[in-house]
Amino acid sequence: MAYFDGKNARAWLCRIATNKCLDHLKRAGRKSVPTEDAYFTAIAAPDSVENTCLEDDVRRQLFCCCQALKEPYRSAALDYYYYEMEIGEIAQKTGKNIKTLQTQIYRAKGMLRKLYGKEGAPHD
Repeated sequence: MAYFDGKNARAWLCRIATNKCLDHLKRAGRKSVPTEDAYFTAIAAPDSVENTCLEDDVRRQLFCCCQALKEPYRSAALDYYYYEMEIGEIAQKTGKNIKTLQTQIYRAKGMLRKLYGKEGAPHD
């Protein structure tokens, strides 16, 4: 009551109640222990067997689709998408112009979309 000036009793009481509610929620949050399955599935290990298998399958399918392209799109797509090289690195490796590589990668991307869209995409 040291700060109460006597003018606005309702606002003063509401502020006290609000602060007490916040204290209660903070205290309850620190004591809570998650017991729901949703919590544990949300924090599942990122390197689970399922994720690893899915990533391997996607990478294998990407490699097969890149191999189905004709040169020079095959090498550009493999380096850029499969091996995840930067365009500058590919330019140094091949000696090609950066703008040429950008065009090849752009065209290869369209071709890969068509290959992925087909049901008969190449598989091992």
